[in-house]
Amino acid sequence: MIDERPTDPVDVFQRERPRLVGLAYRMLGTVSDAEDVVQNVWLRWHKLRPGQVERPEAWLTTVTTRIALDHLRAARRRRESYVGPWLPEPLVNEAGPAESAELADSLRLGFLTMLDQLKPVERAVFLLADVFGLSFAEIAGVVDKSEVACRQIASRARHRVRRPTTRRHVGSDRAVVEALLTALATGDIDLVMEHLAPDVVCVSDGGATRRAARRPVLGAERVARLLVNLSRRYRGSISVRTELINGDIGTVISIDGVVDLVTVFEVEQDQVAVVRAVRNPDKLGHVGQPVVLV
Repeated sequence: MIDERPTDPVDVFQRERPRLVGLAYRMLGTVSDAEDVVQNVWLRWHKLRPGQVERPEAWLTTVTTRIALDHLRAARRRRESYVGPWLPEPLVNEAGPAESAELADSLRLGFLTMLDQLKPVERAVFLLADVFGLSFAEIAGVVDKSEVACRQIASRARHRVRRPTTRRHVGSDRAVVEALLTALATGDIDLVMEHLAPDVVCVSDGGATRRAARRPVLGAERVARLLVNLSRRYRGSISVRTELINGDIGTVISIDGVVDLVTVFEVEQDQVAVVRAVRNPDKLGHVGQPVVLV
């Protein structure tokens, strides 16, 4: 069989770029940081002599992970002073062709939020093993630890991160969310509550400059009142679009053409179980822009 993979360094990098951006985004939770990481990788790749790297994919994965680890350690220190809850940056456009269900599910905001429970190296090992399918021998070389240590790290991480156990149906999820949005339009809190799970939670990320709940809001009645008040606030000359956001159904609200709020709804058993709302303008710049990753 003839190997038809590109051999030109630029072509090799462009072929791998969506995977590298996807890895960096899952590590860091923000598109801009992921793109900065991959740009840094490109600069290092571009300086290499032709044929200097025997396994380009492995080299690119290793360098991307190590640079992302440095970014993540710095980001964790900055987040200690972050105002209110921190949520990952939403991706409104669909990702590139995912090679597996694990790749698709690992883009969900809920999954990315759970990854924040892990230490940087734990996050890297878990993603490389359980999402990108690298062997522990390969991962050991990436994070500069023994193969046995990487197995232990992955095991600890799996106990702390809950993976989806059932496949979702986007069509039925959309129907649930649209029913909730219709109820919100009426302003009837009792009607809104019918579409919320009793233990629903709403997490809002406004950063330091936008108004948002500084703590998660718990329970159907409190979340219903919050969403109704929010819906009333946005009445007028606004644009509301229902989109697929990181694999879940959500809405994009724009004022005078500028995105002001992205809300993601996580559906369980035909009710909305989690609402994640992002208002931090630093995390809304890529909404609607093409971001190709796997």
